[in-house]
Amino acid sequence: MRVGFVGLGRMGLPMAHRIGSEFPVSGTDRDSARKALSTAHGIAWLDSPQDVARQSDLVFVLVGTEAQVEDVFYGPYGLLATSQHAFMVVLASTLRPAFSRALAEAIERTHPQIVLLDGPIARGEQAARDGQLLMFLGGDRVSCESIAPVIRCVASESAWMGPIGSGQVAKMINNYLLWACLTASVEGLDLGEAEGLDREQLRQILVLSSGDNWALRTRADDRPALWAEKDMAIVLDEAQQQGLTLPIAAQVSESIKAFKVARGLPAAPTD
Repeated sequence: MRVGFVGLGRMGLPMAHRIGSEFPVSGTDRDSARKALSTAHGIAWLDSPQDVARQSDLVFVLVGTEAQVEDVFYGPYGLLATSQHAFMVVLASTLRPAFSRALAEAIERTHPQIVLLDGPIARGEQAARDGQLLMFLGGDRVSCESIAPVIRCVASESAWMGPIGSGQVAKMINNYLLWACLTASVEGLDLGEAEGLDREQLRQILVLSSGDNWALRTRADDRPALWAEKDMAIVLDEAQQQGLTLPIAAQVSESIKAFKVARGLPAAPTD
């Protein structure tokens, strides 16, 4: 199976490198400066998503925003440009479930030979380097099962969640819980420090307690939380679509903004 990547950033590059140990891998990125680094990792560099589509049986898309995803597919040199052969695409980007479903429906109408699948990932950059990611799969189950040998190169666990969009729903909830735990953990450590406790000693004992969580254990507050606002916007938008009120999610959305402002961290990219 020939595997292609559109997006060779912090997650895509280590994933492509690991898959390249067992399958032929090519890829591209809108930042052409990543060409040298990609080729150094054994990834055949191509100039556009269109070229990746031509040379792949399976394509992973790892870009940051829905606008970028649309450009990957529908741009003048996108995956769908003059594409005639059959291949599968895994949306490893975090997207609104409704966006994923609508994209799949549109592609099925115009390019029925292309199979679109959900495959957002969790656990972060170190897990990508170690092949320990968690992948939430959605879409045709037989197609998801057919790419299991490739998935195993990068994910120690994966699960089929249901039809297209289901993988994005699972990732959306994962992100909600992540940012809720992060902001609560930071507030708890702030309180302990204000009361005179050593912050790191407190953190170390709490990870042995019933208050343990991934964000606390991995010191996620030391990382930029780049996509946190986007992640929480997806949660709140989906809740509104379902007619649900999520007061804790709304508070987490505001708390993560305050967390980033207090640390001078950049907001999530919008293009």
